[in-house]
Amino acid sequence: MNHSQPALETRHSRVAASLSLAIGALLLALKFWGFRVTGSQAVFSDAMESIVNVAAAIVALIVVVMAARPADKGHPYGHGKIEFFSAAFEGGLIAFAAALICVEAVQALIAGRAVHEAGFGVMIVLGAGVVNLLLGLYLLRAGRKNRSAALAASGQHVLSDFWTSVGIALGLTLVSWTGRQWLDPLTALIVGLALGKTGVKLVRRSVGGLLDEEDREVLGRLVEIIAAKRGDGIIQVHHCRVIRAGGYHHIDAHVVVPEFWGVAKAHGETDAFERAAMSAYPYDGELHFHVDPCRRAYCRFCAVEDCPIRERAFERRRAVNIDELTNPDEPAQFL
Repeated sequence: MNHSQPALETRHSRVAASLSLAIGALLLALKFWGFRVTGSQAVFSDAMESIVNVAAAIVALIVVVMAARPADKGHPYGHGKIEFFSAAFEGGLIAFAAALICVEAVQALIAGRAVHEAGFGVMIVLGAGVVNLLLGLYLLRAGRKNRSAALAASGQHVLSDFWTSVGIALGLTLVSWTGRQWLDPLTALIVGLALGKTGVKLVRRSVGGLLDEEDREVLGRLVEIIAAKRGDGIIQVHHCRVIRAGGYHHIDAHVVVPEFWGVAKAHGETDAFERAAMSAYPYDGELHFHVDPCRRAYCRFCAVEDCPIRERAFERRRAVNIDELTNPDEPAQFL
């Protein structure tokens, strides 16, 4: 593993988080200025979401620094899981802001509040939306490149803010064209409901990461790597578990090898397989195997030549799939 790479990724993540915070603060001031000029509940809803963006950017910056700390005696698996906390915190803030927006929108609908300078509001919202579009794409790219769940979550939220701005601009345009003031709080209410859905999804995804919920995409990649990298003596892999700690993954699994292999042989072959698999794995991490003997039950699927204990002829390599990879037991037909 290139030890300079994690440090480089950390610097890039800090730059991305700092940029997100600075731009978020500027857009927050701009949107509240627009709200004061227009009195629009829709613009207010956009400004409320910007408060969430700024708070989330502050947390993300702190989290990026903490997640980069190496494993220590008190935290043997590192500090990467704190990134899931950042995403959960952001989702909770989004849901809270959505509730406030909906309350304000309903009150505005009942009171019949008027909108002023709708055209100016459209320009403010669209200008901020374009900036958020560029920032969101940048954060998503930085999150993928630096394998940061916190940056990826921020990028997804900022992109949703862009679409929110588009919807608000459309609502204000309709108010300007039709003169129907109730369209403004109605737009804000729709925005609030959409934000609430986004917040709940972010929390749900983050809780799944904190609880090490099965990630089918990650397991699918592991299946491809195992199928490509295993040698003839790696007969089957099962009971695979992945602990995701930010951009660092801890993987352990059981591997079936020929029972006539000695300890040194089994260790050498599985160790080489571990290194080959992790060299192709898209995340930094570690892979540990528990060695199981074949008990002569896998002869049909074992390609090892000159096996002194073979009872059946080799037919084919056993296919690898997610269900078998994660099965805590060996397949029933081999027990």
